[in-house]
Amino acid sequence: MKNLWNKYKEIITYVIFGVLTTLVSWGSYTIFVNLFAGHIEKESTSIFVANLLSWICAVAFAYVTNKLWVFDSKSWKPNVIGKEIVTFVASRAVTGVIEIVVVPLLAKTGFDNIFYNILEKMNITMDILFTNGIYSKIFLSVVVVILNYFFSKFVIFKKKKSEKES
Repeated sequence: MKNLWNKYKEIITYVIFGVLTTLVSWGSYTIFVNLFAGHIEKESTSIFVANLLSWICAVAFAYVTNKLWVFDSKSWKPNVIGKEIVTFVASRAVTGVIEIVVVPLLAKTGFDNIFYNILEKMNITMDILFTNGIYSKIFLSVVVVILNYFFSKFVIFKKKKSEKES
């Protein structure tokens, strides 16, 4: 068991913190979308703003957890931290733009209606499961988590040859 942990620690911790980051994103999205309900006239605008703010919350959480526990970046030198933060935010901005643009588009095209119909047929009526754009957000979250892993592993927290050998 210990060998499996040592061999797959990075992937296991990435998945664990990825799930937690996703929960931060979804939870803050739900809070923001409900907070703005009735205060912002256009529904698509409130979805956009809620999605943007939830992305910011998730990126901050993800940087800290990825640095400390997933990719074991131990350096606290200002130039290392600066490079990590800039590349982390830049890579997350790329996937964030994808998410910020595509979630409202999917919601507008009726992507979520598929899931709403299934829930209604199952007589499930929990309001949170009918949050505007939530299934579009879930779908995009899976795509984004995969892309973010590759950016983090091969660009942001990339180990130098000397670090790999030790």
